Amino acid sequence: MHSNHYDITIIGAGVSSIFLAYTLIKNNKHVSIHMIDLGKKLSERTCDIDDGGVCTCEGMCSKYIGFAGLGKSEGKFNYTNDFGGELGRKIGDQATLDLMKEVDAILCEFGGDFTTSYCTKNESLSNRARMADLKVLSTEVRHLGTRLASEVFHKMYEVLKNRITFSFETLVETISKHDSGFHLKSNSGDFHTEKLVIGTGMSGSTWLKEQAASLGLFPGKTRLDMGIRVEMKGDQLQMILQDTFETKLRIERDSFSATTYCMNPQGRIIRKHQHGLVMPDGQNAREKDTPSENLNFSLFVPHYFQSYDEAMGYAVDIIGGINQGQGRIVVQRLEDFKRRRHTESLEGNLIGPSLEAECGNVRFEVPELYGMALEEFLTSLEKLLGEPIHPDTLLYGVDAKFHEPKFSTDPHFETALPNLFLIGDCSGETHSLSQAAASGIYLGNYLGE
Repeated sequence: MHSNHYDITIIGAGVSSIFLAYTLIKNNKHVSIHMIDLGKKLSERTCDIDDGGVCTCEGMCSKYIGFAGLGKSEGKFNYTNDFGGELGRKIGDQATLDLMKEVDAILCEFGGDFTTSYCTKNESLSNRARMADLKVLSTEVRHLGTRLASEVFHKMYEVLKNRITFSFETLVETISKHDSGFHLKSNSGDFHTEKLVIGTGMSGSTWLKEQAASLGLFPGKTRLDMGIRVEMKGDQLQMILQDTFETKLRIERDSFSATTYCMNPQGRIIRKHQHGLVMPDGQNAREKDTPSENLNFSLFVPHYFQSYDEAMGYAVDIIGGINQGQGRIVVQRLEDFKRRRHTESLEGNLIGPSLEAECGNVRFEVPELYGMALEEFLTSLEKLLGEPIHPDTLLYGVDAKFHEPKFSTDPHFETALPNLFLIGDCSGETHSLSQAAASGIYLGNYLGE
């Protein structure tokens, strides 16, 4: 039986928590650490989804929870401040890049260098884009893949388990604050800890909201990305896609910043159901037997709201308004969009729609900001391509990406409740494996002092 009193307890055993724990044991030989996770050990995390079957997991799915969290699903580490989170805004861009270098060094220490890293930067494309007022977002990538990622995290676990106590398949039911720290009640017994770090990621968002509320903490600022999905001729972007599978392009103006998202060469558009809303979503060509002739992407404009309810209200208002309670999605030809007229029919349209949608006027049904952003983006894109974008290009209203509300934390990820810290995606600052891992190292260095 382990002692049930610890210096630091970490709830959640995902990527941010693993890098935090690893940094702590390197920095401090004497600290006692307890890591609790709702899921299983990595060696026991199997789900039939991984082999193309259906999930038969009891409770939460092992594909998403357990040791290494989403780190084992694809193991794709993008080392950049351009996307994947806003850690740079919190702790500084250079500090974040330095921490991500450290993340990569640790991965390599445990066998991650079995696969070589690559860079998506393309100098000539970046320069041409700059002339057209666009920014090409590039990144260093270490793409481990599921098998290698599992091996790397398994080796990290072997090192960690010698120094820290793990409680798997453990649900923390209540957290209460005392003078000397926190008291945790769980289905595996009661524990006491001086400092508490929560790194439960997106999958623990509902649990986190409930626990935080019981401690008097409430989330605030919420980001919502929304935009029009574009379906164009498959070869229209050939010039900029020949060297990279997915190019992210950004246009920045005083009133907005817009970025291409989820670009799918030869992919289809499918219906995405979230929060009772229906949206046009991209499907990768690899997920379909018959590739499409087209290419699709969304142009997202991020928008910040004071609360989650406010963000959801805005989305429900606009997307729900388009859906009309029947899952309706609206589609318009680019030429009609430019001439501000209704699309009557897509019969004989050179670009065949991969999604059945109702012809109409996207510009009329989507707030002006999103139409304006798309118009300015396409103008710059034409400049970059050196040719007009085909008038039969299709525009679908409207796609969105929802973000969890952010709990306010100080520069060291400490909440308003002393000694309670939030890291990784549940801090609201990171949305990628690399930035989540970097936040773990950052907090590990701070607490290790």
